[in-house]
Amino acid sequence: MQNIIIAFAKQEDAQTFKSILVRSGLDVTTVCTSGAQALSAMEDLGSGVIICGYRLTDMIFSELAESLPKFFEMLVIASPGKMDGFGLPENVMFLPSPVKRSDLIATINIMSEGVARLRKKHKENKRGRSPEQKKLIDQAKALLMERHNMTEPEAHKYLQKCSMDSGTDIVETAEMILTMM
Repeated sequence: MQNIIIAFAKQEDAQTFKSILVRSGLDVTTVCTSGAQALSAMEDLGSGVIICGYRLTDMIFSELAESLPKFFEMLVIASPGKMDGFGLPENVMFLPSPVKRSDLIATINIMSEGVARLRKKHKENKRGRSPEQKKLIDQAKALLMERHNMTEPEAHKYLQKCSMDSGTDIVETAEMILTMM
């Protein structure tokens, strides 16, 4: 099941959408009123769909869209007039308000499938590393083993943990370690 975040400036609007989704069999992970709360929730969850209005208490949707994590997609629900002049990025969709329940559910399901496909594709790409990428990882592990008296499994676990903590690929983490040391 995909994570769903609802973010609207008015708590009542957010609760209305939550109620619609829950009655339709979808689980809502978090309800927020500000972009900062939504960003924090997205960082904690890692992937999913955020449903928001045009304006939150601290930013408009386009500012939030610029900070969307890699495995999140955004659904903006707003009056069509407010959306004039906004070019939407690939990971942002728009539904005009008032929105039909069936359109809302279908759109969320499509977006959730897209996020799941993206995560699966990313996972498959991680498994098939190039020889250059493997060499970078091995060099970073060797450096960690030499400088910090780690075993190879300890160095690998350290790379993985740093990668997860920073939200970067293990190859990027290895590059950072090699650059810093």
